[in-house]
Amino acid sequence: MNHQARMRWRCRRGMLELDIVLLRFMDAHYEQLDEQQHELFEALLTYPDHDLWNMIARNTGVPDEAFRPILRLLQEN
Repeated sequence: MNHQARMRWRCRRGMLELDIVLLRFMDAHYEQLDEQQHELFEALLTYPDHDLWNMIARNTGVPDEAFRPILRLLQEN
């Protein structure tokens, strides 16, 4: 299994809404990201579903400003 396939697998979460947003992000943006952005996306995936969803939905603040560009891309989906 290659890296992108592993990342798609990690995007499968317990929240359907989150699954949809993450998989759309993977389809639309993941290949164009640089290595640092890949690492930031992987770091975002370590957050619990509800925390990650709240960041994407703009319900809570962002714990690290470095996440903002990736979150903007996620919010577009």
